[in-house]
Amino acid sequence: MVHMLASGVFISGVLKDMVCIPRPLSPPLVRITMSKSAALEYGFPSTHSTNAVSVATYALYYLHTTDCGLSSSVRFAAIGIGYAYAASIAIGRLYCGMHGFFDVLAGGALGALMALLQIVYGEMIDKWALADSILNPLIITAVLLLAVRLHPEPADNCPCFDDSVAFAGVLIGIEFGLWHYSKTAFSNDSPVPGTVPFDLRTLGWFRTTARIVVGIVIVFMWRATMKPLLLRCLPPLFRIIDHLGFILPRRYFMPANQYELIPPLRKDDNVIPSASDLPGFITSLRHPRRRAISIGPQSEADAHEVIASREQRRGASMSQPILSPLRRRAYTESEAISAAVVRKPSFGHTSEGDQPKFTIDAIAAVHGTKRSGTAKTPISAGAPPTPPSSDASAASDSSKEEERLDREMFSQLEKPRVRYDVEVVTKLVIYAGQ
Repeated sequence: MVHMLASGVFISGVLKDMVCIPRPLSPPLVRITMSKSAALEYGFPSTHSTNAVSVATYALYYLHTTDCGLSSSVRFAAIGIGYAYAASIAIGRLYCGMHGFFDVLAGGALGALMALLQIVYGEMIDKWALADSILNPLIITAVLLLAVRLHPEPADNCPCFDDSVAFAGVLIGIEFGLWHYSKTAFSNDSPVPGTVPFDLRTLGWFRTTARIVVGIVIVFMWRATMKPLLLRCLPPLFRIIDHLGFILPRRYFMPANQYELIPPLRKDDNVIPSASDLPGFITSLRHPRRRAISIGPQSEADAHEVIASREQRRGASMSQPILSPLRRRAYTESEAISAAVVRKPSFGHTSEGDQPKFTIDAIAAVHGTKRSGTAKTPISAGAPPTPPSSDASAASDSSKEEERLDREMFSQLEKPRVRYDVEVVTKLVIYAGQ
């Protein structure tokens, strides 16, 4: 099951960086998410849909084909839950504005393929990987490292690669961990080699809970120790390798020869909160954070999509019947306003319950509406549009205004943090070790 999920995340990340299709245009859509960094990634295919469909398909297959000792009513309820789970995730991604229909459809198809491969070949691959020789886990590791190296370069600074690297490390750690455990006297060979025996009546609740707590503590201690150690020790080694000419640089990752020390990373990269953060962490548990609403472009990919959409609408309008300048201006502005109903003008995140405000400039930046001047005048429902002084001057002014608004749009984007070349190896080691 873990192999299936990790492979789904890795392959969907490869496809995202390969085709570079942004998330749905915002506005008119409003994105609802719990993570501000999610909008920085590409949208095709949907990784959530991939994982949901793969899990549901795998579970439904065994509910239909095996005797799990469940009564007919319980089995029927479990099947219904499986279908509802997959459908709710897919529909939820559409509702939240994080994916379009084809993103979800492609993600679901990829998830079904992952489940099919796991059903048909999963047991055979497990037996091959857990053979007596350690050569087989080493071959799998070499293939995964090669896949990380060949991961396509995105057109924009997209963090999809980070997730792919993390789950490649998970797969490497699973292969070596299962291979080692299967050779001990604690494992069972049924139903597959490396099975962890578990009997609640034999262990009891205390030892069962203690195993979970100790395991979580070990994972956190490993991550809290290895991350700062690797970030300190790897840069000098990378500089030596780079001097020898063996470094293969990756776009958007700063090479070690351009920095001396890695500064403290942003808090979203810290695994364990500091002591000063603990009161706020406890408060957030009692008062769960509200959903973040992303309005407007959140990444370079979003901004380029906005400009491309504007040019596409402009080309389409050129093929429409000729309107007078006054009527054309009234039409484009009313179209922009109707598409931006209940939208916030500035690009960024806001919380639920904020009162929306409108400005012509904000809507023009997204929808390509032409307006001279730089003042951000609130929209008035009954205010008639002002006709341009002349077609030539209006075209020149609107072109300059569009350039200014485009620069403003790019300047307001949330910049991805600086990523360092040693973080790739650091992620592989940390996720493999835990």
